[in-house]
Amino acid sequence: MSSSAKGLAGRYAGALYALAEDAGKIDAVVADLISLADIMAGNDEMKMLAGSPAISWSEQTRAMTAILEKGGADALTVRFVGTVATNGRLHALSRIIPAFLAEHARRRGEVSAEVISAIELDDKRRSRVEKAVAKIAGSDKLSLSMRVDPALIGGLVVRIGSRMIDTSVRTKLNRLETAMKGIA
Repeated sequence: MSSSAKGLAGRYAGALYALAEDAGKIDAVVADLISLADIMAGNDEMKMLAGSPAISWSEQTRAMTAILEKGGADALTVRFVGTVATNGRLHALSRIIPAFLAEHARRRGEVSAEVISAIELDDKRRSRVEKAVAKIAGSDKLSLSMRVDPALIGGLVVRIGSRMIDTSVRTKLNRLETAMKGIA
């Protein structure tokens, strides 16, 4: 596991990577985790399920297992997420998944990047964004994940490793608000 993926998320991601590698299921687990991250990012009920202390660990485990099985996830992914939930760590899944994907990219010699947009990008815009991110990253081998967050209002947030480039309207409005508070 790389030194950038530390702590709880890094330990869980490292354990899953080792299990997936031993079982020859890396590609299946990667696909499952990308799908799960997309579902969790775009679904308030999933966020509540993962983060609510009012929902018991056993209920979280049953719910996540049912969701993953219904979605056709690999048995290893189902068992892993079930274990995370049983251990009361489902709230950390939003950090475990990126740590796992970053480790996967690193082992493949890829630079890992994430692009968050306010709207779904069409193929032409997506291609332009991919080229721009590859140029910024200085690598043609790019592991790029894209997701939508309407709260950005407009623009993009790009994360390449530990670097973040935020051109979102939300951030610009927040900066303007802060600057205006300083004047008043």
